[in-house]
Amino acid sequence: MSNIGLDLTAIDATATFLLGTCMEQPDGGVLKKYKYIKFNDGAANEAGVAGEVAYYAKVAVGDATATIVTSDISDSDNVGAGVLQAALTDGTFGWVQVSGPATLTIALDGSPADGSALTPTGASNGTLDIVVTTVALMNCCAYAIDTTAKIILCDFSH
Repeated sequence: MSNIGLDLTAIDATATFLLGTCMEQPDGGVLKKYKYIKFNDGAANEAGVAGEVAYYAKVAVGDATATIVTSDISDSDNVGAGVLQAALTDGTFGWVQVSGPATLTIALDGSPADGSALTPTGASNGTLDIVVTTVALMNCCAYAIDTTAKIILCDFSH
């Protein structure tokens, strides 16, 4: 499952890996895990932004395999997929980080404190919100490590 030297920022017009392939790669002495996905811009035509959170697209989009992701929270099932590693557009393929520390390029919603559990439920496009209900707790996919620096510890490997 490891592949040192993998280009995580590559944007593929056609799949070059099997969708759902997971790879581990060290980064600054920390092992992080990544998943190969297909991007769908959703009903709102929301482009993927590197460093923002993506969510699993609704099954109606055609994904019953948890390999199609979107940045359009309204066109998702409120289940976090990972942190995008490249600026993906509709129909392209690339990588999301699914575990380990990640620095987001967008602020977290809900003013969470360091250590707060995070969820897509109630979040804006591309980010996560603080867990405030038991329903959201079921979709907890990360923890705030340093909210000022936008660092999370992600565990999107549901």
